[in-house]
Amino acid sequence: MEFAPEVLALCTFAFLAGFMDAVVGGGGLIQIPALFVLLPEIAPATLLGTNKFASIFGTASATVHYLRRVPIAWPATVPTACAALICSFLGARTASALPVQVFRPLILALLVGVLVYTLWKKDLGRLHAPHLEPARQLWFALATGAAIGFYDGLFGPGTGSFLVIAFVGLFGLGFLAASASAKLVNVITNLAALVYFIGAGHVRYDIAAPMAAFNVAGSLVGTTLAIRKGDAFVRHFFIAVVVLMILRFAWDIGRSA
Repeated sequence: MEFAPEVLALCTFAFLAGFMDAVVGGGGLIQIPALFVLLPEIAPATLLGTNKFASIFGTASATVHYLRRVPIAWPATVPTACAALICSFLGARTASALPVQVFRPLILALLVGVLVYTLWKKDLGRLHAPHLEPARQLWFALATGAAIGFYDGLFGPGTGSFLVIAFVGLFGLGFLAASASAKLVNVITNLAALVYFIGAGHVRYDIAAPMAAFNVAGSLVGTTLAIRKGDAFVRHFFIAVVVLMILRFAWDIGRSA
């Protein structure tokens, strides 16, 4: 089977996105712009649906890989996932009424704060040391899932990275364990969105299917490397991804000004 040059290029971006997303999140920062640049004739909703289809297989593959190798902090992860699932629907409904440009400066400020805090706290995420009592952990998990789930439904890019920093900063998980929990939450919220996109006919399967295969390949390489290298590697990769996200959002703000 022969693929158009645009699809072959998208498969390369899907591999890179799968790798990044498996390690620390943020794969959408690579895959979504690539779809919009290389396929400008396709409706935005269909591009977003195609992206979800292509990426969810990689996210699910990374989740399974982590589950086999990394202990999951279930008391923090399960309520976060439940709240995120519900609030992602609310965010998606709100998205049609609010322009995303309103949120970009706030997200940029948040990312800069996350970067400064991560660089300042040298030991952040190096040790797996949960520190919240069960009752407080439950409420923090519900609040985290609600906020990030709503953001994922409303806007989306960088959701996996925000989940990682939440699991590290709020719950005291190591970066590797945080990445595993983030993947599990992210695949649940992505599945909810994909159900909507499929039902609305907003998936180009001829493009999404080969991208999904490459996304899975990238995710397998990413999870294997993350598990082998440990928390220090994931922390450095996280800092690099946050810097990339800051540059991306700053570019978007400057372009729309």
